[in-house]
Amino acid sequence: MKTEADSNDTTEHPCDDQPRPYLCTVCDKQFTTKVNLNRHKQIHAGALLFSCTQCEKRFTTQHYLKKHMNVHSSKYNCTECGKCFSSNRHLAVHRRSHSGEKPFGCPVCSKCFTTSSDLVRHSKIHRGEKLYKCLDCDKLFTQLESLSAHMRVHTGDKPYKCSLCDKSFSESGNLQRHKRHVHSNRRPYLCCYCGKRFKDSRQLKRHVHTHTGSKPYSCRHCSDCFTQSGQLKTHLLKSHNEGTWFTCHVCQKKFSRNCNLKEHVRRHKGLKP
Repeated sequence: MKTEADSNDTTEHPCDDQPRPYLCTVCDKQFTTKVNLNRHKQIHAGALLFSCTQCEKRFTTQHYLKKHMNVHSSKYNCTECGKCFSSNRHLAVHRRSHSGEKPFGCPVCSKCFTTSSDLVRHSKIHRGEKLYKCLDCDKLFTQLESLSAHMRVHTGDKPYKCSLCDKSFSESGNLQRHKRHVHSNRRPYLCCYCGKRFKDSRQLKRHVHTHTGSKPYSCRHCSDCFTQSGQLKTHLLKSHNEGTWFTCHVCQKKFSRNCNLKEHVRRHKGLKP
């Protein structure tokens, strides 16, 4: 069953100074009023009383159901990619993925984010708040939901299935990217410098660095900086022995990235996809 998360939590207003004395004992989210806390608790209790007549989604309050219905009415529609949203605020946030705008900057490390909620989650790292650690690879997460989604990488669980080719994915975002790359020719992400279009926001982000000359990924061991996170990961592995090599089971050749290993294995199998 698909569910809609409650939005009245600490990620809504990251810069206000309102006291949040009401704590959810299940997920540690804090709220300004007891009413908001009780509404949020309905999510953990599974009390999803309001159903959408157009799809399978259910909601804790009629207010969230009413906002969701805007998706089906196409009231808030992105002119770049056609995606629909429940409110004008969500549409405005989505448009930043096309423009590359990141108005929320971290005062500690100057890293910028598209949404205020992303900045709040990032700030937990600097404040030393409770982090969730993967016991298999020691990767840290600021939210329990993110850790749960990450664990599918180790368990092999792939609940998100493509309706066009039956390929499955561990995360819904990976499924959406797969549909754009494989089953669609649409390129909704536009470079504001040269007009080149991309299928994925991450492709656009990497491309923009070629215009700005910025190298936001810096090595914590030396002074080297890189334009892409993958370049930094390869550098850490080769220069500082930090990370995991991917080994070919046929010829034992080692690779710093799993995608390079997959391309190499095709040579042994004679595949030309």
